[in-house]
Amino acid sequence: MPEATLVIPLWADLTAVGLGGVQGALFASGFRGERRLDLLGVAIIGIVMGMGGGLIRDLLLNVTPVTLQSNWYLLTATLAALVGMLLAGVFRRMNAVIVGLDAVVIGLFGAFGTGKALTLGLPMVPAIFVGVCSAVGGGILRDMIMGLPVAIMHVGSLYAVAAGVGCLVLAGAHALGAPLVAASIACIVVTAVIRLLAVMFDISLPEQRALYRRKVAVETSAIPIIKP
Repeated sequence: MPEATLVIPLWADLTAVGLGGVQGALFASGFRGERRLDLLGVAIIGIVMGMGGGLIRDLLLNVTPVTLQSNWYLLTATLAALVGMLLAGVFRRMNAVIVGLDAVVIGLFGAFGTGKALTLGLPMVPAIFVGVCSAVGGGILRDMIMGLPVAIMHVGSLYAVAAGVGCLVLAGAHALGAPLVAASIACIVVTAVIRLLAVMFDISLPEQRALYRRKVAVETSAIPIIKP
């Protein structure tokens, strides 16, 4: 069968890992006082953000983590984190670009996770679950390591929801006979668009105790909010 296995291009995987490392460094650079991090701390956060989603994906699928089968993953995540720390000021002035790239990274990890799960024979719903876990896994591990509330469980602009819709599009298109590559591209596009629209229009799920919207997280505050 032509789609017995999903071959993720190394450049695409490393791009996602590298961008995750930069995001981790920007996150770490925001701490002050007793919570501030040294070079090792920044490198650890970068590795967690860059590689966490892939590790969770492969553990859920009970396969050897691909990020541990090449030297390039750890090196890329670490170097990206250190570069992100050294150039944090520059990156923060490019916040809108970083948020856009982050939206694409969510789509990449979601597509890789769902696509790999489908080719390993998982049904549609578990495959979507694996994809969403892959997309948000790095952020969850980051918050747990830092002893912070897990961001995706609190009110804010759509993150896991965007990944879920994108993964659903991938799984649905593939079930209807679309090539896996084309379905994966659709997943990335849909995820990124939903995430960016949520940031721009300040869209979030209703809060548990009151149906009102809060401002999006501080890292997205540089993007102008478009009020309807």
